[in-house]
Amino acid sequence: MARLVAVGLVAGIFSSLFGVGGGIVIVPLLIWLLAYSPHRATATSLGAILITATAGFILYAVRGHVHPGYALIVGLPAVVGAYFGAGIQHRITGRALTLGFAAFLCAVAGWMLLS
Repeated sequence: MARLVAVGLVAGIFSSLFGVGGGIVIVPLLIWLLAYSPHRATATSLGAILITATAGFILYAVRGHVHPGYALIVGLPAVVGAYFGAGIQHRITGRALTLGFAAFLCAVAGWMLLS
């Protein structure tokens, strides 16, 4: 239980600080610290993101940093993408999911370092 709380705390800090925290922080920590399968870690992360994102959204909205129209333009298609992504995820192995996620993180890191 304490490890889950620690994962949540780290995810919340990274989420509010950098706009990330869900998959990028929660999934690897759940796999590493709690031996979750990649599929279970992803599903748990999505549930946690709902709570984290809501808290962050409220705090930033109060400060006037949220443009609701843009949030909808990004968020509504993301719901459709999440539906299809969840369907795809169930068709691949945990190992393939882990390797794909690692490759994605490396690609994003490389892009950010070179930008």
